[in-house]
Amino acid sequence: MERLQRIISTIIKFRIAIIVFLTIAMGFSGYQTINKLSVDNSLGIWFLEDDPSYKAYIDFQENFGSDEIYIVMLPVDNAIGETEVNTLKTLHKNIDALPYVKTTFSLAKAKYPIYGNDKVVFRDLYSPKRSEKGLKNLFSKLPKVTSQLVTNDYKSQFFYIQMKPTPTIEEKRQDIAGEIRSIIDKSYSNYYLTGPPVLNEAYSKGIYKESLVFGILTVLVITIMLLFLLPSKRYLIISLLSVAVPVSLLFGLITSLGYALNMISMLIPTILMVYSVSDAVHIINIYHKEGLKNKSLSKTELLAYTVVKSFTPCFYTTLTTFVGYFALYLSPLPAFKNMGVFTCIGLFFSFILVYVITIIGFSFMNLNFEKAKPLLSVKWISQTGVINWLNQFTSRYKRSIIFGFTAVLIFGLYSVFQVKIDTNSRDLLAEGVAKQDLRTVEVELGGSNRLQLNISTKSGNAILNRDAVKRFEEFQAKLEANEFISNPVSIVNFKSFLEQRTPVLFQSNLSEEKIKNTLSMVDTDDNNFFKLFSEDFSTAGFTLTLSEMKTSELEQVLEDIEVAFKSTFDTETYNLKINGFAVVFAQLNNFILETQFKSFFAAFFVAFLCLLVFIRSLRTTLLVLIPNILPLALLAIFMSLLDIPLDVSTAMITPIMLGIAMDDTIHLVYKYRKSNTITGSPESRMDNAMHYTGSALFSTTIALVGGFLIIASSATPSVGDFGILCAVTVAIALITDIFYLPALLKQFDR
Repeated sequence: MERLQRIISTIIKFRIAIIVFLTIAMGFSGYQTINKLSVDNSLGIWFLEDDPSYKAYIDFQENFGSDEIYIVMLPVDNAIGETEVNTLKTLHKNIDALPYVKTTFSLAKAKYPIYGNDKVVFRDLYSPKRSEKGLKNLFSKLPKVTSQLVTNDYKSQFFYIQMKPTPTIEEKRQDIAGEIRSIIDKSYSNYYLTGPPVLNEAYSKGIYKESLVFGILTVLVITIMLLFLLPSKRYLIISLLSVAVPVSLLFGLITSLGYALNMISMLIPTILMVYSVSDAVHIINIYHKEGLKNKSLSKTELLAYTVVKSFTPCFYTTLTTFVGYFALYLSPLPAFKNMGVFTCIGLFFSFILVYVITIIGFSFMNLNFEKAKPLLSVKWISQTGVINWLNQFTSRYKRSIIFGFTAVLIFGLYSVFQVKIDTNSRDLLAEGVAKQDLRTVEVELGGSNRLQLNISTKSGNAILNRDAVKRFEEFQAKLEANEFISNPVSIVNFKSFLEQRTPVLFQSNLSEEKIKNTLSMVDTDDNNFFKLFSEDFSTAGFTLTLSEMKTSELEQVLEDIEVAFKSTFDTETYNLKINGFAVVFAQLNNFILETQFKSFFAAFFVAFLCLLVFIRSLRTTLLVLIPNILPLALLAIFMSLLDIPLDVSTAMITPIMLGIAMDDTIHLVYKYRKSNTITGSPESRMDNAMHYTGSALFSTTIALVGGFLIIASSATPSVGDFGILCAVTVAIALITDIFYLPALLKQFDR
């Protein structure tokens, strides 16, 4: 105690210097944050660079063209009018000049094959010399291609901008999008812009905006709640500084190290602020209660008592929360790893600084503890009366409480296996122009994502032969019948077109060499937007269009494609390779499941050890652990009944909630253990603990629920689900701590 008093005296002695240092550090951190804070929603943060599927995706982009394609829908008076097509040509010229663009495609650039003199030549699909009726007749013979160039009513044109491979454009995404828009604006006042790069940009802007809004709202909500919850209004500044300083320093560190926000790490400020204020409220509550009980103590002695009585529970609550977040480091996804590491650093800052700030703050205060009262209060609610009722209720009905809560726990454990794992890509995008444009384009086009199927011979020989072409036609017919697939384009489309124009071209008496030579000429630089063959003609390509959908639907599409391939081709002779971001995105479910299992069990095991060391009794540890599983079980029940899946945002919820659920438990059990020196039953010790800690439990829970409800207000549906689920789980954790935990200890702890 004497050593602690010397440390406190030293902090008070140098409090001005510490304040100056923290002020300078916050100023530097604020400057770094304002100037360097950025958003990174790139593919690399969701998949490890050494992941085989990610490598395969990048290789596909380099060999067959990137599926990062801007899709522009241009409303016009007449999609096949000469003036409108000439405007498209100007747009091609300006966009093609950009260094990060591989190619562009539209009606102004599209060509169709003509066979003559034993060779295939290409002519412009659009010609001003051809009548409107003639153009429409020509278009009807290439429906899968032309439907991607103009709408059915000929009132809109489509313009495609294919980017270079993803790694070459990641750092300049925002600049690219702005430059493309400025070029389009010169020719068109009204258009719809979508595609993977646009959605990525919209994610990033939404993340940046919401992170700022969440931070401001969290400060406002916390301030209002503290005015009700703190014993005196004079504690308010101390509490707010305990919130502001750690968050500020953490973001200064993040930006100084060159890291950026993403959909997951945007939640760090709100989460860290509510954690910081929770510790501050507990410390203030203990300081105020000890001040009322020990009027003869000096300021330094009172601060020492406060630190002694709060340090152990605050340390263990920080530790269990730390474990919950650090468990995210076990996730294979870099986004979760960064979230876990930086939140843990923030928790460390918060734990240290909350004591420094409260000690310095208390040192400036001369408070009359007996006359102090909250600035705002609800007079018809008496905390003492509520706690007395809780103590009586858990003593009188402890067996009924145990039976009821245990039944819910068992049902919840069953519900865990009913929760779906699924990410809806549309739920990752907030309502706004980008989402509206996406809907508009997908209605007309059938999708905005590209999927490339490559069918090759295992021998490496050329794939163009009569048998393969026949199987291509059967395979494409099966693809066209799939409800999730739109506009498949392959050599089949061009063969069908040539066959209609020149019926004798593919008669059965023609040699395979003739068929091969004819079809191979179709794949030229004039038609490079649809990659039909590899350079050695051993691989044939099918380009498909997919809409934004759930990962479970994507998995089904990929499975359907595999089934269609195996039922059409001899798998001993042919290989199928499915390429595109959709393939990588479909694997997200596996990563989420792996994150859940690894993170939760690691957090659970370490949390159990922490409780065992803290409580030092296996029997009591098990009794304490059971109520902390119940909130997660109820979480599973809600997710199952409301059909809320585990997705890319909610994937981290169980390890985080496990750490949170234990916080109030530890504060309550700490006082319960300290009451062992009091002669009496577990009932008397628990009742005493509830009276001492109850008000702080209510205060911290309200702060946490308020913080998570702010996240629940997110315009991004997936993030909103995360916030509401966390808020509900935290509220349930309080209910289990004030009902289930006391009943268990009163009934079974000896």
